[in-house]
Amino acid sequence: MFEAQARQPNGEVRQLELLCKQLYESQDASQRAEAEKALVGFQNAPDTLSKCQLLLDRGDSCYAQLLAATTLTKLVSRSAQGLSLQQRVDIRNYVLNYLATRPKLPNFVIQALVTLFARISKLGWFDSDKDEFVFRNVVTDITKFLQGSVEHCMIGVQLLSQLTCEMNQISEADANRSLTKHRKIASSFRDTQLFEIFRLSCSLLGTARENCKSLNFNDEGQHGLMTQLLRLAHNCLTFDFIGTSTDESSDDLCTVQIPTSWRPAFLDFSTLKLFFDLYHSLPNTLSPLALSCLVQIASVRRSLFSNTERAKFLTHLVNGVKHILQNPQGLSDPSNYHEFCRLLARLKSNYQLGELVMVENYPESIQLIAKFTVQSLQMWQFAPNSVHYLLSLWQRMVASVPYVKATEPHLLETYTPEVSNAYITSRLESVAVVVREGLEDPLDDLGMVQQQLEQLSVIGRCEYQKTCTLLVQLFDQAARAYQELMATPNAQQLDITIQEGRLTWLVYIIGSAIGGRVSFNSNDEHDAMDGELVCRVLQLMNLTDSRLAQGGCEKLELAMLSFFEQFRKIYVGDQVQKNSKVYRRLSEVLGLSDESMVLSVFIRKIITNLKYWGRSEQIISKTLQLLNDLSVGYSCVRKLVKLEEVQFMLNNHTSEHFPFLGNSVAVSEMRCRSMFYTSLGRLLMVDLGEDEDRFDSFMLPLTAAFESIGTMLASAETPLFAAEEAKKALIGLARDLRGLAFAFNTKTSYMMLFDWIYPSYTPILLHAVDLWCHDPQVTTPVLKLFAELVQNRSQRLQFDVSSPNGILLFREASKVICSYGSHILNVEVPKDQIYPMKLKGISICFSMLKAALCGNYVNFGVFRLYGDEALDNALNTFVKLLLSIPQSDLLDYPKLSQTYYVLLECLAQDHMSFLSTLEPRVFLYILSSISEGLTALDTMVCTGCCATLDHIVTYLFKQLTQKGKKTRRGVPTPSDMFLQVLELHPEILQQILSTVLNVIMFEDCRNQWSMSRPLLGLILLNEEYFNQLRENIIRSQPPDKQAAMAQWFENLMDGIERNLLTKNRDRFTQNLSMFRRDINDSLKGPNMTAASVSDMMTS
Repeated sequence: MFEAQARQPNGEVRQLELLCKQLYESQDASQRAEAEKALVGFQNAPDTLSKCQLLLDRGDSCYAQLLAATTLTKLVSRSAQGLSLQQRVDIRNYVLNYLATRPKLPNFVIQALVTLFARISKLGWFDSDKDEFVFRNVVTDITKFLQGSVEHCMIGVQLLSQLTCEMNQISEADANRSLTKHRKIASSFRDTQLFEIFRLSCSLLGTARENCKSLNFNDEGQHGLMTQLLRLAHNCLTFDFIGTSTDESSDDLCTVQIPTSWRPAFLDFSTLKLFFDLYHSLPNTLSPLALSCLVQIASVRRSLFSNTERAKFLTHLVNGVKHILQNPQGLSDPSNYHEFCRLLARLKSNYQLGELVMVENYPESIQLIAKFTVQSLQMWQFAPNSVHYLLSLWQRMVASVPYVKATEPHLLETYTPEVSNAYITSRLESVAVVVREGLEDPLDDLGMVQQQLEQLSVIGRCEYQKTCTLLVQLFDQAARAYQELMATPNAQQLDITIQEGRLTWLVYIIGSAIGGRVSFNSNDEHDAMDGELVCRVLQLMNLTDSRLAQGGCEKLELAMLSFFEQFRKIYVGDQVQKNSKVYRRLSEVLGLSDESMVLSVFIRKIITNLKYWGRSEQIISKTLQLLNDLSVGYSCVRKLVKLEEVQFMLNNHTSEHFPFLGNSVAVSEMRCRSMFYTSLGRLLMVDLGEDEDRFDSFMLPLTAAFESIGTMLASAETPLFAAEEAKKALIGLARDLRGLAFAFNTKTSYMMLFDWIYPSYTPILLHAVDLWCHDPQVTTPVLKLFAELVQNRSQRLQFDVSSPNGILLFREASKVICSYGSHILNVEVPKDQIYPMKLKGISICFSMLKAALCGNYVNFGVFRLYGDEALDNALNTFVKLLLSIPQSDLLDYPKLSQTYYVLLECLAQDHMSFLSTLEPRVFLYILSSISEGLTALDTMVCTGCCATLDHIVTYLFKQLTQKGKKTRRGVPTPSDMFLQVLELHPEILQQILSTVLNVIMFEDCRNQWSMSRPLLGLILLNEEYFNQLRENIIRSQPPDKQAAMAQWFENLMDGIERNLLTKNRDRFTQNLSMFRRDINDSLKGPNMTAASVSDMMTS
């Protein structure tokens, strides 16, 4: 296989076999860990290749065969590992022979060898020897397997299946190297092999269908072969034909982009019939796979057919579905049922209602589908995850009704109310069963409930009169029963729980029904019906609120909040017609005659919840979210301020009235306090103006809290110190103030807050950071408060000419950063806790420093002029913190990478004089972090790196060009540390140059303009290296393409001068987009070996 070799002593091989056995079979964890360590060493050893062959040749231990196959797959996948073409061809042929001669290997060994074959074929797809692509004669080689025994046939199908999968998947290593190369291989495979493989799978499945009667599916071999065949067909149909690589979870938006050349397979309907037949004739263990192939076939792109062809195709599809519904025995299997529901959903996601209606058997089919949906909804315990697909079919059909131009009736007004009715009544009936049998309550999975209710909100609007009549009738029954139970002295708790559960569902459903009102299609009758529903929920709320002192029902309260949220969206706020019929009904029944009165109901409910539900974090946070949403609207907030209830909140925000503000609450639940104070801040600001007395009286509870914390911290060194109490009070206070600081986005309100907190209370916060530096529960809220204070939100930080406040504010921020930084550097943290315990705080410091440096309210030149060290201290702390972070963590934690790269860009833009004085190792660290960031998946990080790099390269170029010139007297010479470092390490910028060029030439470059800016500077700083790079790229082209590539490089530098003036840069950017376009056009054209180019650049 790889080369003839002397036999190795068997002892070493036996030792490897023993280690494999220990790794996979040992019960002792430490022994497994030791074995794993030794085997990783083996995989990285230089003579691995020959040992893998020995392990396979001996074939004594299946675990050793697995190790050999996976190790070879790793070797083949490492681009830098130079396996020659011949060696790789030998490995491929060896694997095929090995599988042919040993067809009865254990499944996991076969799978590992099949994966090796697929990987080696994919990576060598463009490798040719004497004008022949050596890895492409796949089908010919594998056909030999298909003519052998059942085992051989199974291996052959597995090889094709895995190869199709492999072509479709992009490993992380590939994604980092070159997406374009992956797409080129996948497209070539699609165009040359995939259709042949799909037709092969269909013809084999066709043979199986003919012989279905004689096949024995209890036989493992025959069952396995059918499974592999269906998987192969499914892999062909789920291939990523156009390189969109969509996320698999987005199941609804699926169109299968079948190539035009596949038309014959779909036009004669035999493919469609094949899979329907297979579904009917295969056992339940196999039929779901046939259905999942049908799901893909039903989703074939519309443009593959002409209108008449599509109509015929759809007719066959609908008839197939109808036939399944007429013979529903197979649907009792959950997997079949699930796939069938997905198939039904695709009927509408890929075809228009107008097309469905024209199918000849439409009336009969829609009746069967409706009946199936109703039965499915009634059997709510069976396959709950499939309901989504059924509802999505009806939702999409109902949503299309206004647009249907067809002459045939759609009959939805007949069947949709049955579906709404079945959903509503089945949910209510489920409650008693759930409560009595102690089952899992669907209401606990609110995500799923919300998703279903969104679908129902559209479905229920079809024949809305019927939906509302049903809801009113059911609600009145449930509310009456509930009232009677409340009035019965010794009612059973079980009965109460059941009624509360039913009311909870009804309140959710009513909320969603109201949320389904669409502005373009609304009418007064519907609004009047909404009024009926709203009145009932508000009456129920009055009843439940009056009993809160005796305890309440958390689920019902959450449903009420969901209802209020929907009601707010549709009927409260700036865009709503105030003369809506809803208000008329509210006025008649509850005396709520205008929006202000309705708002006071909202606020009373909010206050009630905050008062009585302190123990439920869910209710508190949803209630505060509602308050927050109300406080955002312009006209709404002005009406709110006039309400007594709101004035009450502004004057009494203490734990006495709102227990969740108290110290007894768990620290994790204090998070929502920021949102509460943001809402209060917005409400306070409406009439605040410059009224400082009003502000001071609002701040009284917070002032008292700060004073008491100050007193407690003063005794921090003594045994009397109540540490826990002080800590909790401080955490709550920091969160409250951050909420206020966020809301105060005008100059006057912000200045009142600043004068209140500085200089009286900032020392207390600093003291706290010193005291609890190791405890992120304290440091995170305090750091976030400072980060908010230095944020120039809406230009609020405009200090007067004579005010030193900007500098004072920066000094405080600098003290906090330095204090936290100096402490956290000495804290040792276990690796799995590094983000919450350390990196999160560092990340907040980075964002605080960035906000202060870019806020435009401090002249930073002043600090050095007057010998103030605040700026230098903050920047030096940044450097120390940065060096304490392992480079890989910078990109592994997205929040950290965002704050770091934005700060770095800010430093490079405005503080280059500081960066240029850094020690060489720091500068190299920063450069290599930029180099890593250039290929990051987050476009923001990548764009930030380009800008930073541009500033650095421009600075270097300027220094180089000025080196020989005389400096004017009195002008300090800038440090040329950068230049010295780069003379010692020229490879860093060269590596960056090749990375940027590679991304622009061969990858899907999303931010071409940003990438182009530093490139010119990089070329001018590394002209020799750039010329070498250019020559290598040209030489690696096929001879007939070399002249064109040379010409493109010529055009790239055409008219470019040796300077970085804006005019010259713009010219270069224009040249570059032409350059990229030329290269991309030729990549799309035939036989261009981009693969070898990008390999050369990245290896």
